[in-house]
Amino acid sequence: MIITVTDGGQEYLASLLEKQNVEGMAVRLFVTQPGTPYAETCLAYCRPDEVNSEDEVMETPKVRFYLERNSLPFLEEATIDFAEDRMGGQLTIKAPNAKMPKVSADSPLQDQINYILYSDINPGLAAHGGEVKLIELIEEEPGYVAILQFGGGCQGCSAVDLTLKDGVEKTLIERIPALVAVRDETDHSNRVNAYYK
Repeated sequence: MIITVTDGGQEYLASLLEKQNVEGMAVRLFVTQPGTPYAETCLAYCRPDEVNSEDEVMETPKVRFYLERNSLPFLEEATIDFAEDRMGGQLTIKAPNAKMPKVSADSPLQDQINYILYSDINPGLAAHGGEVKLIELIEEEPGYVAILQFGGGCQGCSAVDLTLKDGVEKTLIERIPALVAVRDETDHSNRVNAYYK
């Protein structure tokens, strides 16, 4: 299975489920804002009447997990553990791919684009207090067009056209053959935080 739940993690979660006094209570595991720097891996109680038929079921000896389908690539190699300490203990969830999932040529185009934006492009823009994110993917002959939004120091920056054409678009099109163009959705008339005015 893609997720490791230690014995301590299973025992702790099983004890929490038992306290709910609901027959068939399970745990739902999902990632909010997956593939972004703001990704959070979350656990929630899942009553039998709250099960989503699209969830993937993962059985451990002590706990049943429902994994949200859209979160699966971001949960790859996740670990759930409980470590006891003097204060009682702490449940930890480590999901190394939540912010940037492993992607391949078979991954959805959006995941491939987000991976390149967050791993290669945004670290460079961050030096100027900027960032770029994917807003939409549009199918146009002969391929796809990525609609991006610049933020932080990139918004209103006079060099943003150069950044878009020579940096972001060039990199994305070289690495993703199905992509034919990149467009900017950002309003650059607002120059309040611009790096270059």
